[in-house]
Amino acid sequence: MARQSRLVVPGHLHHLLQRGNNRQAVFLDDDDRRHYLDHLREATRLHGVQVHAYVLMPNHVHLLVTPSTDDGLARAMQTLGRRYVTQFNQRHGRSGTLWEGRFRTALIESPAHFLDALVYVEQHPVRAGLVENASDHAWSSAPHHLGLRRDPLIAEHRDFWALGNTPFDREAVVRQALAQGLPARTLDMLGRHAHSGWPLVGERWARELAEAHGRPVRPRPRGRPVVPKKPST
Repeated sequence: MARQSRLVVPGHLHHLLQRGNNRQAVFLDDDDRRHYLDHLREATRLHGVQVHAYVLMPNHVHLLVTPSTDDGLARAMQTLGRRYVTQFNQRHGRSGTLWEGRFRTALIESPAHFLDALVYVEQHPVRAGLVENASDHAWSSAPHHLGLRRDPLIAEHRDFWALGNTPFDREAVVRQALAQGLPARTLDMLGRHAHSGWPLVGERWARELAEAHGRPVRPRPRGRPVVPKKPST
């Protein structure tokens, strides 16, 4: 069966997952991480994609982004992948692919899921046992959103501004959310959508998307369809 194309809606929030091929490490040192972020900043600027949050893990990357065009996100990731892999291979004396064939992306309805998605991304190193606090992980947007440093990669989403009237108010909301973490059900929901690519949206928007794009936006129920019984004679 042919793979379903990505559903990208310009002007709206998307959760993007980029994984190493066969789960291999995609960053071997801090220079790799710096190069990746430099290329990400340039590629997203070039193709009109805003980055609202990110985290670099040993063998994968999570991003929260808003593309401005239908193909801008794909073009940005192609540019990023080409430039970063070339530099990575040259630095480490290797050849061949680095990333899994396709990055994954899921449309996220905001503001309904904005803060949860932000926490999902920025708390990832804590859940993985890499650090005790999200602010301790230098290679994410958490220090930026906690007011510890300014990150030039980040373009604040409109729903981040809605978290509070002042920077201190917004930082306090994020700090509390990161400290509390997410319920297991929410973690599972965000993880499933990130890996599957199904949009995380309400029923009304799901119907509108399905009609506008001529494609399903919900997974089909598992199991065989129910066949009505014939009436007895």
